[in-house]
Amino acid sequence: MGDPFTRLSAATGLSGTGQTRRVPFFYRALMASLPPVVRSLTNVKYVGLNRLPGNGPVILAGNHTSHVDPIVVIMGARKPVRYLAKAEHFTGGLTKLVMLSTGQIETNRNAGGTQALSIAVDVLTDGGWMGIFPEGTRSRRASPPFLQKGKTGIARLAAKFPHAQIVPVCIKGARDFMKPGKSKINLFSPIVVEFGVPITFKDWILSPEGYNLSEEEISSMLSSEPGESQEMMGDIYRKFTDQLMGTLEDMGAP
Repeated sequence: MGDPFTRLSAATGLSGTGQTRRVPFFYRALMASLPPVVRSLTNVKYVGLNRLPGNGPVILAGNHTSHVDPIVVIMGARKPVRYLAKAEHFTGGLTKLVMLSTGQIETNRNAGGTQALSIAVDVLTDGGWMGIFPEGTRSRRASPPFLQKGKTGIARLAAKFPHAQIVPVCIKGARDFMKPGKSKINLFSPIVVEFGVPITFKDWILSPEGYNLSEEEISSMLSSEPGESQEMMGDIYRKFTDQLMGTLEDMGAP
């Protein structure tokens, strides 16, 4: 039968491109020098830094209300974190330069983001850190609650790497720091970034508080008819995503 988690990983249907996704030198240099400067110039507070894993692969999953969100997460992690960024950020100018020089991943939403997920697989296979906004995009809501329903891509990626650490990240105050559609930055407006307790997909699916399946039941599911197993996998993805979003809400995500 084989290891059920190896089979579960294969059942996600995700695969990498086979390329090594090395962190650009410029990005490493920034991580060595920029975070202390940014922290000294802004009013950003970090909670739970001691919860961050010592090494990868790691998925940082947070709420998203402002363009500044990935920046404050990266500054707190003090490690190169790759994000799935919309294709418009790669069309030219300074934004394109920043995206390419820090190894961010271009996502074509109209094409379903399949290529982007393949690159994300490459990053995690190399033991890298991925940043994911499970909502799929910055919240478009004009008033709270801003937190939207999560998309199940985060769960599929977590199932592909069942031993990877998934860290919930709650970001509060970012919308006031830099409002959507505005170029003005309120430099001293407070932001709080809290890193939650990490969990692996393996631990979650086995936990009574998670999907509560035994290894034998996972093997049985994967051995069932393709349609039946995929339907159950879809239900697992949905529950994992909903519980993750619930965790962000409990942490105080606006």
